[in-house]
Amino acid sequence: MPASERKRELRRRRARRAKMTQIKKKLPKATQSEKVEIARKLREMTPGAEQLIEDWKLVEADR
Repeated sequence: MPASERKRELRRRRARRAKMTQIKKKLPKATQSEKVEIARKLREMTPGAEQLIEDWKLVEADR
């Protein structure tokens, strides 16, 4: 029997949080072009990406 939608949702959320943690660790050493790529990945990954991009100060890199 397949897992309930709630369990799938929680699994996706936890995976997304883990992925964002990995990305955030790479941010201090990232070059300008890598920061643009990080912003692109965030937009694909989560609906709240614009707020994260502002908080992580990727706005300047994304122009």
